[in-house]
Amino acid sequence: MQNVLLYILGILIIVVGLALSIGLHELGHLIPAKRFGVRVSQYMIGFGPTLFSRRRGETQYGLKAIPLGGYISMEGMYPPARKGGKARTATTGVFDTLVQDAGSPQPGDPVEVDDRRAFFRLPVYKRVIIMLGGPVMNLLIAIVLFAVLLCGFGVAQASTTVGSVSQCVLAASSGRQACEAGDSPSPGQAAGIKPGDRLVSIDGTTITSWDQATALIRKSPGSTLTVVVERDGAPVTLAATPLLTERYVTDANGVIVKEAGKSVTQEVGFLGIGPATEVVQQPLTAVLPAVGANIANVVHLILNLPQRMVDIVNAAFGPGQRDPNGPISVVGVGRIAGEITSLNSIPVLERASALIGLVASLNVALFVFNLIPLMPLDGGHVAGALIEGIRRGFAKLFHRRDPGPLDITKIIPLTLAVTVILGAMSLLLIYADIVKPITIQ
Repeated sequence: MQNVLLYILGILIIVVGLALSIGLHELGHLIPAKRFGVRVSQYMIGFGPTLFSRRRGETQYGLKAIPLGGYISMEGMYPPARKGGKARTATTGVFDTLVQDAGSPQPGDPVEVDDRRAFFRLPVYKRVIIMLGGPVMNLLIAIVLFAVLLCGFGVAQASTTVGSVSQCVLAASSGRQACEAGDSPSPGQAAGIKPGDRLVSIDGTTITSWDQATALIRKSPGSTLTVVVERDGAPVTLAATPLLTERYVTDANGVIVKEAGKSVTQEVGFLGIGPATEVVQQPLTAVLPAVGANIANVVHLILNLPQRMVDIVNAAFGPGQRDPNGPISVVGVGRIAGEITSLNSIPVLERASALIGLVASLNVALFVFNLIPLMPLDGGHVAGALIEGIRRGFAKLFHRRDPGPLDITKIIPLTLAVTVILGAMSLLLIYADIVKPITIQ
């Protein structure tokens, strides 16, 4: 029963974290919009039926039933559809063309707007600032959370202390992964290396990191190495001879490299020892590189999204396996959060750290996703404003008539197509996260 409650708590933490992230995202739009004098009639978190709302000044603030979205409604967001017509209001919500309250103005509907306070009347740079305010807010949230994660909690990394010693040596491509009677002991065990030993030096080279020790061992097959370890506070000198064996080739992130669908192997020196991990707090200088690496991963995922979705289909409807680094829905994130909180085998601080990491990664995904230059995303509005600015710039340069504001509602069919595609992908991911979820256990 306790595990069930912890599982539900993990899901609730992610839901609240996501709702707060969305709320701050919309606040990133709201603050500059009001600063620049645009009349904002609504600030809403979620969609569907309104659970709570209160009007303060000219803006109605509220919370809706499904906390998976949000929007602010800016008057005059779109210019008049025809000369002499009225400006049209709209929201910043991703699905603003499909999801609105029945009593609210629909995007593109004419409303009474003070033309002097219309969004479309603002200079291009002010409109860009307003629309970038949301994604930038998600980026700032991610930076703060990664700072808490790296500098406060710290990161588990390999130490120079031996955490495990293999009983025998098995090639990477071996059909079995367990030692059997008659197998020769691993070189590390034969040399007398024990878990808890701290590597001091190898052949006279002082060891400062596990990667350094691994590099020395791998390039020395058949050569006897003098290994000095610290055991129970005293130095112990051992002789170890790495064995030439087959190991998988991994990239900088520790992922096995594959070519033509097969894992790549190489023959290297091997002692059969593994590192113990330790949690080390990182300096502030590590935060931005970590956020940058996370952004790069999301960008890479989006650029390869068609193939990723094919893999999802194969996994959901066939024998294929889910890629743990592939796309995942909110349902999948909630499921992972539930598993993390219900893991009694790891300390509470580690579980809290993992949940903070999930919310931080969600904000990075929101930042990158919303910058895609397609309507109805924020990036689509930014692209429209920039195109308008370029058109007007060329007109002024060549002494032509001002072409006027760009009506991006003319690409509504494309907007609807993008919305349908996003909806279909979301449903597919949710289905895959139910029938073949990514798990951490």
